[in-house]
Amino acid sequence: MKIEKESYSLKRLAVVGSSNTDMVIKTDHLPRPGETVLGGTFFMNPGGKGANQAVAAARLGVSVSFICKTGNDIFGHQSHQLLEEEGIDTSYVFSDIRNPSGVALITVDANGENCIVVASGANANLLPKDLEKAEELINHSDIVLMQLEVPMETVEYVAKVASSKSKKVILNPAPAQLLSEELLSHLFLITPNETEAEMLSGIPIKDMDSAKKAAEEIGRMGVDNVVITLGSKGALVYGDGQFTEVKAFKVKAIDTTAAGDVFNGALCAALLEGQSLTDAVLFACKAASISVTRNGAQESAPYRNEIGLLSYI
Repeated sequence: MKIEKESYSLKRLAVVGSSNTDMVIKTDHLPRPGETVLGGTFFMNPGGKGANQAVAAARLGVSVSFICKTGNDIFGHQSHQLLEEEGIDTSYVFSDIRNPSGVALITVDANGENCIVVASGANANLLPKDLEKAEELINHSDIVLMQLEVPMETVEYVAKVASSKSKKVILNPAPAQLLSEELLSHLFLITPNETEAEMLSGIPIKDMDSAKKAAEEIGRMGVDNVVITLGSKGALVYGDGQFTEVKAFKVKAIDTTAAGDVFNGALCAALLEGQSLTDAVLFACKAASISVTRNGAQESAPYRNEIGLLSYI
């Protein structure tokens, strides 16, 4: 049953990122290299990290504008329609006449773990010249949220423009890539998972102590605030030289595909309401925990009045 969203904030979130169509097969276990596995159910869902995060925030009552590029094809047209149905401003969803819409092939095992391969398509053609057309939108937004499924030059351009306008820039550095110190210096917050934090910091994360060292190292690279997501262990918050551990909620996971995206969308929603960073991370952990109990990407994102139903056991 769809639970209607309510507006909880007059502030605006701009999401710059990818829009994909997810093609998902559920199976008992993920295939090893060279192995063919007979799977079960096949289904297609709207996805892409940018679109997932935009939908997650919109369902929690945030005014969201989404900047992306899709192909002039059935997948692109469908994505545009679904975004509008979520109440998202699609004024800057650009259409690419040369490249197809992005597609992700996803396999999900019996424990809810997944492996994903993405064909970027039009996402790889979202360029700074496109974002020049959206500077007015960035100027009227309070937070700008990005990921790394669009060209790095675009991410760097947006971060520089937004920070020059005193906007809070949040980067979910996924998929994992090395980042320049100039880009990091424009960020208000970065939200890597363990793998991404290891790549950025050069410090292997084996426990909470090593996670803290990685967060400190990323902070020394120029980012004011660091949140490392730790899956079933919750999240580590680092800011102003202080650490806070936020515990995860115990749930039965069936599909973790969009957990990180729901986390980031919910985190922005809470920050826009004026919650502290630690409280916002707790709110985001709740939203992500609900999402892993459901199949799919965007459709797994909870609505606002579902968040309060989850508590520590």
